[in-house]
Amino acid sequence: MLLQFLVGALVSMTNIGIHALVTVVAVSIARGASAGLRQTERPRLHLMGVMIATAAVLQVAHTLEILAWAWTYGIIQAAAPGSELLYFAFVNYTTLGYGDITPVREWRLIGPLTAMNGVLLFGWSAAILFEVLRKTLEHLGVTEAPGLK
Repeated sequence: MLLQFLVGALVSMTNIGIHALVTVVAVSIARGASAGLRQTERPRLHLMGVMIATAAVLQVAHTLEILAWAWTYGIIQAAAPGSELLYFAFVNYTTLGYGDITPVREWRLIGPLTAMNGVLLFGWSAAILFEVLRKTLEHLGVTEAPGLK
């Protein structure tokens, strides 16, 4: 059981590092896009572009994090031979939990550890998106979204 926690902690810390790096990139994109925001003739389109770019960068991060879990599953042989490890990692990370692929007995905790990591990082992504939205609206001089013209 201790080995499961150690492996889970190692992959989780790796993914937190990936997410921290991507957070810096996403914030840089948002700051750069917001620099000339007051001069734009179409602030709604500009805001949409900033949000789409931020969400896309975050989605790439989540995909890399899921790939890290799938790679780990392969190394530790967490699922039966022939299992689709990328699918298994997606199901666990997103807490979808179909249950059509289950971990081998020795690695039963790896699914919940993956899910815990995914929930944490999805929450972090939601916070980033909210902050980018808030900062972009602030640069526009808008304090409430409905007032955006």
